[in-house]
Amino acid sequence: MIYVYTNKQQDSENWILKNDWYFNLYTSNEKFTEEDKAMIWQIDHAKLTEDKHIETRYGLGTIRNLSSGCKTMLNVMKNPNKVVNADECGKNVLDILFSMEKISLFMSRPERIHIRENVEICFNNTDVVMGYQGYEHWWSKEYARRDADDL
Repeated sequence: MIYVYTNKQQDSENWILKNDWYFNLYTSNEKFTEEDKAMIWQIDHAKLTEDKHIETRYGLGTIRNLSSGCKTMLNVMKNPNKVVNADECGKNVLDILFSMEKISLFMSRPERIHIRENVEICFNNTDVVMGYQGYEHWWSKEYARRDADDL
C-alpha cells in the first residue's frame, strides 16, 4: 500500500517536506547500497563514486548536485517510516514511487503518472483506492471539495 497525504503537517518529525535540505544534511551522509547507486543511475544517469561524488555526462559533481527528484527517491528509500514530500518529483520519479510498496508521500496536487491497476493507495488514512482509475477519481473529488471550500 502507498499512503498519500494531501495536508501538510509542518511540525512532525516523521515528515520530510524539504527534500534537498534533508538529503544534504542527513541522507547524503549515509552509506549508499548498490540498490541506491542503481537508482541514482536510473533517475539522473549519474554514477556515484566511493568518495560520494557523481560522474555525469556533464562532468564531475558532488552528491548534492543530484536532482531534487533523485534526492526525494533516496529520502524515501532511506527513511521508510517517514512521509516524504513528492511535489518536486517529475513523472520519471513518480512512476517509480508508485510502483513501490509501504511508502508514505505528501502530494499537494495530482500528477499524470503510470499506476498499475493492482496498486493500493490510501489517501489521508481514510480513502483506499485501486490503481490509476481510483487515483484519478479521488483527485477529482478532492478538487471538487477544495473548490466548494474555496481553497
